[in-house]
Amino acid sequence: MSTNPRGERMVAEQLRTHGITDERVLEAMAEIPREEFVPRQQRRLAYADHPLAIGGGQTISQPLVVAAITQAAAPRPEDSALEVGAGSGYQAAVLARLCRWVVAVERDRELAARCQATLARLGITNAEVHHADGNAGWPGPAPYDVVVVSAAAEAVPEALLDQLADGGRLVIPLARASNQPQDLLLIHKRGDRLETTTLFKVLFVPLVEGTA
Repeated sequence: MSTNPRGERMVAEQLRTHGITDERVLEAMAEIPREEFVPRQQRRLAYADHPLAIGGGQTISQPLVVAAITQAAAPRPEDSALEVGAGSGYQAAVLARLCRWVVAVERDRELAARCQATLARLGITNAEVHHADGNAGWPGPAPYDVVVVSAAAEAVPEALLDQLADGGRLVIPLARASNQPQDLLLIHKRGDRLETTTLFKVLFVPLVEGTA
């Protein structure tokens, strides 16, 4: 049961009223203290219905986008998940409440360290954070039942498809043109077939190769 009044209000006002119906997702987002994942000077805005800058040219997505992505990925208690572009760690924290294990990859060294520290401080022990190029995923524990990409790619990285389990779900923003909203895609892997559904338009920072 949530003891986070700001989280409960966010769920009631922003998520339930905009198509988020998965009770597990709603409960996780009501409980997780979102203010822990933003810079101290932004904490009063942590639950606002818009993205916030977190440093390194990156943002924490608005709550509705995180909820919609998580609901589309349909994480289950026995699943393992990979998040590419971990940023502050908020999406990884949500997934960690819903999955058996989460691997998060972040290209910015400082953000990766901060993400790991935040998850540890909150007692989230079923998530690991790696400073690495997200385009390559993290092959060691693969395959993953869920892959969430929190940055916009020009094409779906083959490495992420290779690391997706049979029956797995990959959610990724795909950039069709520069400086334009991206298509959020849900990709189901069924044997050697990929079934792709376009969910809605989003605005994410680009998925950049390499590390910083």
